[in-house]
Amino acid sequence: MQTFWNVVGQFRITDALDIVIVAYLLYRLILLIRGTRAVQLLKGIIVILVMTGISSYLNLRALNWILDKIITIGLFAIPVVFQPELRRALEQLGRGRFFARAFTLNKVQDNEEDIRKTIHEISKAASVLSKNKIGALLIIERETGISDIMETGVPIGAVVTSELLINIFIPNTPLHDGAVVIRENQIVTANTFLPLSDNPDLSQELGTRHRAALGITENSDAVGVVVSEERGYISLTLNGTITQNIDEQTLRQLLTSYLMPEKANAFSLFGRKTGEQ
Repeated sequence: MQTFWNVVGQFRITDALDIVIVAYLLYRLILLIRGTRAVQLLKGIIVILVMTGISSYLNLRALNWILDKIITIGLFAIPVVFQPELRRALEQLGRGRFFARAFTLNKVQDNEEDIRKTIHEISKAASVLSKNKIGALLIIERETGISDIMETGVPIGAVVTSELLINIFIPNTPLHDGAVVIRENQIVTANTFLPLSDNPDLSQELGTRHRAALGITENSDAVGVVVSEERGYISLTLNGTITQNIDEQTLRQLLTSYLMPEKANAFSLFGRKTGEQ
């Protein structure tokens, strides 16, 4: 108790101000990376740090040495891995937006009924667009956040309906280019630009939409749905692979297997969604 009161007695107003400033900066950094691909990378870093502490406590010298070298190398790799987020932070700081109030989308309850309805609307829209040979690109976010990609699009913030999806992709309208990004049961953005796949083994028959759908799924666990403008084929992309020329029923089944939440397993250390590969 004497030590505690000695510390309290030495506590100054500037110390409190210092703590508040640091806490607020950490809060803003968390908001900055929340909903982006950096979150998954950050989780991996935390796991490595925890394992390093455990290996040191248990005196596992070989494992601790390996993890220590990984951390050392990681310190140089972090600026490269987090380059998009660091650039985003500096841009917001330069624009005076770093300390602005965070923009958040309305959250909806993530339940099976909402997911099934969303899958139904996406499948229905893809079928109509396919029959009319209207090109379309839809990206469905899963665990890995792609908020940084969404910033390139036009905010929509509407519930997913087949009618709205069809209208968005009508040719010669302001939003028909680019991709529609869906989070839970919301169309978050339209006219969104995606990174193209640089896989040299892709077929030359695949157009820009298909390469964009593959590109985003190579860098995240998102699911892409593409409707070809030339042939009207429906394709689905996941983990950098593509399944082409599928019908509405097959699309609905695939989306259900990839998007429906897996039942909780008490014996599983790390949860995984159904359909993840």
